[in-house]
Amino acid sequence: MNVTLLAGGVGGARLAHGLDLALRAAATETPATAPSATDTGPEPGLTVVVNVGDDTELHGLSISPDIDTVVYTLAGLNDEDRGWGLRGESYAALSALRDLGEDTWFTLGDRDLATHIVRTARLRRGDPLSAVTAQLARSMGVRPRVVPATDDHLATLVDTPSGRLGFQEYFVGRQHADAVLGLHFEGADAARPAPGVLDALAADLVVLAPSNPFLSIEPLLAVRGVREALATARGRRVAVSPIVGGQAIKGPAAQILETLGHEVSALGVARIYADLVDVMVIDERDAGLAGPVADLGLTVHVTDTVMGGPPGRERLARELLALA
Repeated sequence: MNVTLLAGGVGGARLAHGLDLALRAAATETPATAPSATDTGPEPGLTVVVNVGDDTELHGLSISPDIDTVVYTLAGLNDEDRGWGLRGESYAALSALRDLGEDTWFTLGDRDLATHIVRTARLRRGDPLSAVTAQLARSMGVRPRVVPATDDHLATLVDTPSGRLGFQEYFVGRQHADAVLGLHFEGADAARPAPGVLDALAADLVVLAPSNPFLSIEPLLAVRGVREALATARGRRVAVSPIVGGQAIKGPAAQILETLGHEVSALGVARIYADLVDVMVIDERDAGLAGPVADLGLTVHVTDTVMGGPPGRERLARELLALA
């Protein structure tokens, strides 16, 4: 089976990890079969297409937070308590930057800085982000294909009562405390899908991670041709709700649903995705919404969507694979 996950943030990274575990387990349980001579679809395995709308430049370095969270998690290097960054980090460089008068509101660990230094150097020599990401993932022992949504400029800008803010200023600098009145994806009209993105949407199973629909999934879909490719994909398309019992598992998804005029529930999320997916996965605590979600023309799968550690991630991933 070939599986594609559209992802961003901690929820996307954790489900990517679960799918990787589940697919590895399935590969050991099922005898391998030779590919058909007429098979022109994606290669078997997992492809993770990652949001780049929150990419930024700080201290002269190119930083791709969602890509790094996915790669670190798949590599088993991530800080599980925080959900982002590397386990066992130190912050000597950040302290030195502060002593030199630099603004250090964006936390960068010493080992994390190495990733950004390598990325920046390779981008400056002309390598596209997709190639740099593949190289970094391989160097960390990551098996799934991790692909940025685009190699071109794409920036999420957030309209708030205080004005339009860059994504990291809104999310990290101001701790996503501002009401979100609108979103603008700068560069989306000209951004082309990175190599492999459109092919990945022809997978047997395409999953929209329980990521923030507005800050993680929407910028990815805003890349030219991606939404249309998903809408017409022939494989099974599944979305996992990031809202459980009327609350977001992590981050400001619930607040943004409310300020943008959507119902703060799994049903509200289902309405956003109704034209793009076949199956909506909702939590057991939202089982009462299964009927209204089904009325949208979607198949509904009710389960425990709160993943937690690796066993919970693999459990949910196995259920998703069974939906294909």
